[in-house]
Amino acid sequence: MASIATVYNRLFQKGIELGEETGRVRALSADSAGRVRPFANQDIYFWSKRFDNSRVVRKSDPAGNGMCWKLIGSAVSAAVLLIVVLLPSAYGLMAGYQVQSLRDESQRLSNELSSLELDEAKLLSPARLEELARIQQFIDPAPQKLIYLDTRQGSLALNKK
Repeated sequence: MASIATVYNRLFQKGIELGEETGRVRALSADSAGRVRPFANQDIYFWSKRFDNSRVVRKSDPAGNGMCWKLIGSAVSAAVLLIVVLLPSAYGLMAGYQVQSLRDESQRLSNELSSLELDEAKLLSPARLEELARIQQFIDPAPQKLIYLDTRQGSLALNKK
């Protein structure tokens, strides 16, 4: 494997040899401005050999297995410790969301209760009840048909024939 400087030197050496035969090439190569100055470490060549490791069997390392299990155990314990440390703040955050949602629901239910009480008051107003009685042709019962319940005996319902 050669560096670029070596390749350029070889090209220009061939050009100089050809220049002896033709005058035009000799004029160009005679000028030293066209030559490339040498690079640092251009005389070092790197050679790599291909290795075939298909027949190599890896040796088992019992200490390595123990070290792996220790690393796994320490990572799991660190994760559990982190979860235990962060759990109270996460629980407080979730409780805050739940309290706010309960406040919103309480406000909604109180608004609904007040609207239902207003509707009940409108439906049970004496003017509306008189209007319904007039529409359905209700009449007041005669005084002799009224039955008053005796609450002193303990029973409110009386079976009268």
